[in-house]
Amino acid sequence: MSKTKQTIPAGRPGIPNPVDMHVGGRVRMRRKLFGISQSKLAEELGVTFQQVQKYERGTNRVGASRLFDIARILNTPIGFFFEDMPSETANQSPRLRAGLSDVETIKYEQDPMGKRETLELVKNYYRIKDPKMRKLVFDLCKSISSDTTGPKSD
Repeated sequence: MSKTKQTIPAGRPGIPNPVDMHVGGRVRMRRKLFGISQSKLAEELGVTFQQVQKYERGTNRVGASRLFDIARILNTPIGFFFEDMPSETANQSPRLRAGLSDVETIKYEQDPMGKRETLELVKNYYRIKDPKMRKLVFDLCKSISSDTTGPKSD
């Protein structure tokens, strides 16, 4: 694949992207579930109620920071707005419209510093009051981790 810059087809002018429409519909659903008017949500967001209408119809895209605010106001995780999205809608994302579907998803291992197990291990390690005992635990962990191939022969 060449490294030339690709332009993303905008779709048909004046027609909202189906992904934006889905997100907007989920905003509307959650807002109504809480019994919040468009005006009240708009007030909380610092925008006009017309802007909230445009978000809900998908005619205006909801930016990441705005979606963050909406999720907090409506007490829901951001992922909620993408749940239950039909595959034909998801296939209308700008990346897929640009023909980039053959690009492999970047695979990564979770950062071990972000794992709960790591945080608990570190927290408990520093609860060991005796510095000599803490050093022994450190050395033990280091020894065990480097000995992953089985018993060493001398």
